[in-house]
Amino acid sequence: MPTLLGIHGSVTRPGRLYQALELALRSVEDEGDSLSTSLLHLGGHRISFADGRPSPDFSDETEAVVERVMAADMYIIATPIFRASFTGALKNLLDLVPVEGLMGKACGLLAMGATDHHYLTVDTQLRPVLAWFGAHLVPGAVYLQSRHFQDGQLNDSQAISDLQSLAKAVVSMQRAAADNGGMTGPPPLAAG
Repeated sequence: MPTLLGIHGSVTRPGRLYQALELALRSVEDEGDSLSTSLLHLGGHRISFADGRPSPDFSDETEAVVERVMAADMYIIATPIFRASFTGALKNLLDLVPVEGLMGKACGLLAMGATDHHYLTVDTQLRPVLAWFGAHLVPGAVYLQSRHFQDGQLNDSQAISDLQSLAKAVVSMQRAAADNGGMTGPPPLAAG
């Protein structure tokens, strides 16, 4: 059974972005698709700084987290936008994952920031890093702000619809790639 992994790229206590990621994952579970979903909150694990060592050489949870990421078939990656960039915790995780870990796998992007301007971070910073891996990226992304929430709950109907659409697109893209090996093209240059 294929696995959709939601990666919550923050080490802070789960809040609104985490809730939105849960909603996206639940939306494909509720449709009865034959897949499993799980959620990885980076703040819930002891992950070492990527310093070039192989994962088995770390004495904390680094190896288990990297293996969990590599074992998934598709992803929704969620990150808050801090200082016009995605989080250092997410970048560290991506630095630990070998290129084969995401290569050829579908990926949807979800971000949350304080201003309209920070939505560009998804396309100018996170998308190129994932393209380096050869991940198949859903063309659109979801960008949330505080105005989409009321009393801590996501209540914007368009945002909810966009999250559901993102999750469905990730599943559809992964199925299309699995059914059509020619869709993936050559491996990324990083794999050479």
